[in-house]
Amino acid sequence: MAAEARGTARARLSAVAEDSAAGWAPAHDLEHDAVLLGSLLAAAAGHRRSDVQHPDDPGVSVDDVAAGLSLFEDMRVTLDRLETQVVIEARRRGMDWRQIARHQGLNSSQAASQRYQRLVTRLEEIRQGVR
Repeated sequence: MAAEARGTARARLSAVAEDSAAGWAPAHDLEHDAVLLGSLLAAAAGHRRSDVQHPDDPGVSVDDVAAGLSLFEDMRVTLDRLETQVVIEARRRGMDWRQIARHQGLNSSQAASQRYQRLVTRLEEIRQGVR
């Protein structure tokens, strides 16, 4: 999806709700985790650029980076759930797979349908403890 289309999508969704994460706690957690990861990377970049290290400022440690890495699996599961639920809503509102594919940046209705099936299968395997 082109940057302009993403900007248009964000503006449209902002009109739907003042706080895009309000009402669904997992989306709020995802947003919070993304901010934490962005802060981690900004801090790491700041320490790399700094010529002067302060003795009382330990910088970003390996444990900090490891903590950041540990957030990704839950974030992926949350994104999969969000995508699955949005696709379900799209189908409920009469969108066909070709339309869904176009909005997902996919080339065919078959690709969109297969992606949805993979998401549902992955989430079910996680629910059952297979993954």
